[in-house]
Amino acid sequence: MNIEIPSLNLVVLAPQFVIIVTALVVLLSGLLPPQSWGGERRGRGEEQKTLPAWLSLAGVIISAAVMLVTWGREASSFQNLVLSPAEGMAVADGYSLFLNLVFLTTAGLSILISIEYVVREGLASGEYYALLLLATAGMMLMGAATNLVIIFLALEILSIPLYVLTGLNRARLESGEAALKYFLLGAFASGFFLYGIALTYGATGTTNLAGIVSFLGSASPVTSATLSAGLSVVEGAGPYLYIALGLLLIGFAFKVALVPFHMWVPDVYQGAPTSVTAFMSVGAKAAGFAALARVLLYAFPTLASSWAIPLSALAVLTMTLGNLAAIAQSDIKRMLAYSSIAHAGYILVGVVAANEAGAAGVLFYLLAYAFMNVGAFATAIVVGKRGEPGVEIADYAGLASRRPFLAAAMATFMLSLAGVPPLAGFMGKFYLFSAAVQADLTWLAIIGVLNSVLSVFFYLRVIVVMYMREAEEPKPISLPWPLGVAVALAALGVLALGLWPSPLLTIAQQAIGALLGS
Repeated sequence: MNIEIPSLNLVVLAPQFVIIVTALVVLLSGLLPPQSWGGERRGRGEEQKTLPAWLSLAGVIISAAVMLVTWGREASSFQNLVLSPAEGMAVADGYSLFLNLVFLTTAGLSILISIEYVVREGLASGEYYALLLLATAGMMLMGAATNLVIIFLALEILSIPLYVLTGLNRARLESGEAALKYFLLGAFASGFFLYGIALTYGATGTTNLAGIVSFLGSASPVTSATLSAGLSVVEGAGPYLYIALGLLLIGFAFKVALVPFHMWVPDVYQGAPTSVTAFMSVGAKAAGFAALARVLLYAFPTLASSWAIPLSALAVLTMTLGNLAAIAQSDIKRMLAYSSIAHAGYILVGVVAANEAGAAGVLFYLLAYAFMNVGAFATAIVVGKRGEPGVEIADYAGLASRRPFLAAAMATFMLSLAGVPPLAGFMGKFYLFSAAVQADLTWLAIIGVLNSVLSVFFYLRVIVVMYMREAEEPKPISLPWPLGVAVALAALGVLALGLWPSPLLTIAQQAIGALLGS
């Protein structure tokens, strides 16, 4: 009896393996005596435990180096000899490697802003950084997955550490409440996604994206009187494939915070430690859109007539509700939470466009969003106080006179999020909305532009408070050097992507070739 061993090209997932090994090393570092953690004693007798942070940052840098070495060498791994012997369940292509750049950038900046913050809040431990790294590995696997089962596993690897990180500050009731809400709603969303996978397998006989492409390519779409006008049914699959696709979209909509699956975002973002909020606001959203774009644009492009209109409506609702709700917020974290919802609507415009410009625009915008959003939350850490009673927009009063560099950086992030030229946010929105125009969705682009104009109000309000109001009781603001480096890198990223977008956009356009089958 011959036993076939599936091909396991471990090089495909080498960047992910580096992150996982680093997470294990970080956990083991917690067994070292306190004197070896490399920190100086603080006034309250706490040990400044920085070794796990530097180990984590080193792992992120090594993973990025491995990723650059494998760039341009497309390969797949983990073939399923029974269901899809010709195709792998994970792939290292330009699309996944570009997304790895987004995830590693987010993780690196998040580690830098955490070094002083977790000590200040009494959260310094190897477990914090290990969980952050494991969540990063889940994000990277989600971008590389080409099988619905692997996407689900990656989603759980990403989500479970985030649930724990959200409730890590056990001294705050808000943190525990946020973790519970995130966990319960996330479990429901995972259930929808899993049922979608099961129905997809029942309708097509495979969970591999390439197998779904083959099934839809060989089946003949026929009009069914049982469905509403304008929809088509793939012969042999019936309506089950559409139900499956709808369930999959519900799972993705929760992860990227699309309306009406956004209700968890403000409470979770406000209750979670600010460094965790910065990480999840970018990383989880980017991972969700990574898998969503691969599923829709690669596996289900023939059903675009069925999913484009509902997703267009979701994009409009998401960006509009997010911006309108953000106007009423006085807490900076809740304002950025609703802003994050609105930006999910902008990014969805590029997915709905379903063309090369839209897919490349999504990749470009995700990297730009990483710089400007993590940078904005970093300033909230600086302005915030021990115990996180909440950072009000009014707390930024007089920041320009007390910390000119920090105020200038925050102004850069706010203007970029608003889409003011020549910053990265403007270029990202320009590419997304241009893609919608090319796809004959001019009305969607116009609504996106109007929402961008609407958002200027609450972003400019922060700048006005920083530069045109003085604090009633000025307090000294400490800016630790790792946090200052993170803010500077984020600001430089926003400026660089805005002033010189062409090189990165060219790389993004090359990266989405496999995604669109070109």
